Amino acid sequence: MSEITTPPLPSSEGQGSEAPDTETLAAAPERRKRAGGRGAERHRSGTETSRYRKLVNTIARTEMLSAEALEDIHEASLTVLEEIGMDIILPEARDRMRAAGAEVRPGSERVRFDRGLILEMIASAPSAFTMHARNPARNVDIGGSNLVFAQVASAPFVADREGGRRAGNQADFRKLIKLAQHYEIIHTTGGYPVEPIDIHPSVRHLDCLSDLVTLTDKVFHCYSLGKQRNLDALEIARIGRGVSMEQMESEPSLFTVINSSSPLRLDGPMLQGIIEMSSRGQVVIMTPFTLAGAMAPVTIAGALVQQNAEALAGIAFTQMVRKGAPVMYGGFTSNVDMKTGAPAFGTPEYMKAVIAGGQLARRYRIPYRTSNTNAANTLDAQAAYESAMSLWALTQGGGNFVLHSAGWTEGGLTASFEKFILDVDMLQMVAEFLTPLDVSPDALALDAVRDVGPGGHYFGTAHTLARYETAFYSPILSDWRNFETWTDAGRPTTYDHANRIFKEALAAYQQPALDPAIEEELKEFVTRRKSEGGVATDF
Repeated sequence: MSEITTPPLPSSEGQGSEAPDTETLAAAPERRKRAGGRGAERHRSGTETSRYRKLVNTIARTEMLSAEALEDIHEASLTVLEEIGMDIILPEARDRMRAAGAEVRPGSERVRFDRGLILEMIASAPSAFTMHARNPARNVDIGGSNLVFAQVASAPFVADREGGRRAGNQADFRKLIKLAQHYEIIHTTGGYPVEPIDIHPSVRHLDCLSDLVTLTDKVFHCYSLGKQRNLDALEIARIGRGVSMEQMESEPSLFTVINSSSPLRLDGPMLQGIIEMSSRGQVVIMTPFTLAGAMAPVTIAGALVQQNAEALAGIAFTQMVRKGAPVMYGGFTSNVDMKTGAPAFGTPEYMKAVIAGGQLARRYRIPYRTSNTNAANTLDAQAAYESAMSLWALTQGGGNFVLHSAGWTEGGLTASFEKFILDVDMLQMVAEFLTPLDVSPDALALDAVRDVGPGGHYFGTAHTLARYETAFYSPILSDWRNFETWTDAGRPTTYDHANRIFKEALAAYQQPALDPAIEEELKEFVTRRKSEGGVATDF
């Protein structure tokens, strides 16, 4: 599948160290407007980017915590689980925990966990696994040094320049899914990129999940909002892959995000989701939502203690359900604006929590989930720098699975088409940055240096001409024209470019092939489940 990117062009103008004379200065504006160099309009064309399908982060991890500090947080987390415990709302979950050795008192939802029990349980969680897509070329490896990007998920609103901010709907849901399929840097969808409220909740999951099978061939997510929705999702994933349930149990093909209701609470649907998914060998991403100063202590260290306690409790429960069930350690600790209580993202505090969370996940040898976040209300500098800070932290912190990688804005309330494109560009930059530096004899270029010698230039050398089209990353959005040419073009902004490019990407979208027999089986299942009423609701 082709990407909308810009092949680099060799410049026709160099810069010397000598000062230009007045004739040169006078001629400069005219010369800069000629075709080529900085005066040229950049024509974006499709390029093969399958190299983005499998990303490996080989850079050394940043360690925010010393070994002693890491152990302090670990021990404090276990103390929380032993002395305070967690409220476990689902009776079946409490029964399973009691059977595993947790302390459950009659008539109470509070469950306390001996630290030895927690450590015994999490030790069986796999350190790496593969999530299987209906297209095997889209399988994603989780854990180790692997890096996987998933698009924005669960936004109630959607926005673009023409339509403004509006409630989620099926048409925009499908457009965002198509964008995720179009770009190779987006390895999985991450849930519903926007909640399509024009579909009744009783059958919404059936329409959305079947779209995820037909409009993409990548791994997808299901929401844990009751047992029947999980069961329907499992069947849709099985049908989409064309395999038996027995095979799917040994080849994880579906993931769900389980959020604790911080502080220190796991509610019924989340616990039921763990039971349904883990018992069938599917992936659980256990993610506390610990906002320092609101649902967690105001200190980042205290918030990390609570995050770790909640994460370990949920991870341990996946192993109580089924030893060896695939699971990820999710970190989502940030801070709030203490003036308003509004969540803040991409902050220095968020960065510290992301990096420290990575240290904790590596301590337990469990794959690490994190997020690309920002709290901006539009596509502006705040959106870019908060996302850049998030990406910096998760790269340095060793994130394995990055949810909300593309399209997240307004603290997760809105999925933005233009932000999606900005994020794709930034994710590709991250991928290029992580590409190991080539220091082969050919890359060291000694023959080219010999040919040019002192005082020459490299524009016309064979070494340059053989590589100029692929030598450097060519951004999707950056406008490198000089000021005069950019002004003549109407002074387009990044917002203008992103608005145009997401439409070009949608026009270029190609629906992935699907076996007609699978398509028919999927249609029959969805039709039957709809005729049965889907999932009962109270409205």
